[in-house]
Amino acid sequence: MILVVLAMIIIAAYFLISSRKLKIVPGKGQFVAEYVYDFARNGIAREQIGSKDFKPFVPLVLSLFSFVLVNNLFGLIPIFQFPTLAHIGFPLALSLLVVYPVYHYVGFRKHGFVGYLKHQTVPPGAPAAIYLLLTPIEFLQKFVLNPITLAIRVFAAMFAGHLILLVFTVAGEFLLVEASGPIAKPVSIISFAFAILMTFVEALIQVIQAYVFAVLSANYIGAALSEDH
Repeated sequence: MILVVLAMIIIAAYFLISSRKLKIVPGKGQFVAEYVYDFARNGIAREQIGSKDFKPFVPLVLSLFSFVLVNNLFGLIPIFQFPTLAHIGFPLALSLLVVYPVYHYVGFRKHGFVGYLKHQTVPPGAPAAIYLLLTPIEFLQKFVLNPITLAIRVFAAMFAGHLILLVFTVAGEFLLVEASGPIAKPVSIISFAFAILMTFVEALIQVIQAYVFAVLSANYIGAALSEDH
């Protein structure tokens, strides 16, 4: 919980400070803030939601991307060294309490109650008999599975990555300090080397997972607003 609150403070403080005195030729802080904003606005929201409807959702997409990214990166910062979203409750809360209500709300508001249910569960062009099987599957996917799989993706990646780093680090420490035998200490070096290598891999995965979470969230909103299934 402390990491979640700290992430909120870091993100809010950074964007407030970097945008306090905007310049035509930006400094490093303003440049990074503008880059992240442009990436979330044009690289995610506009691409997934569409140029007609994306603007109201830019703050949400930017917040989701920034929040997930910072919480993921906590896994590599000394002292913290734990990605917050490796606890399943946090990605579930983001998915079920933030993303899920937003994209269904905008869908119901645009298409109406019956129209949105039809839009989500009755793909056009299928044979009539197929709908007996297809409609329940579509309903299960859109209203039950989507928010759960959205949360599980980032949770599983963060949990597995944290566990891998822990295994190599603890194994290296054990082989170096506790284990006996002629090959224990040389093998400990290999274990520590893999821990360092996996740290860089994990950093890449943490950024990718923040991007994936924001992209899928925007994609769900775009699908709810689209005229086609």
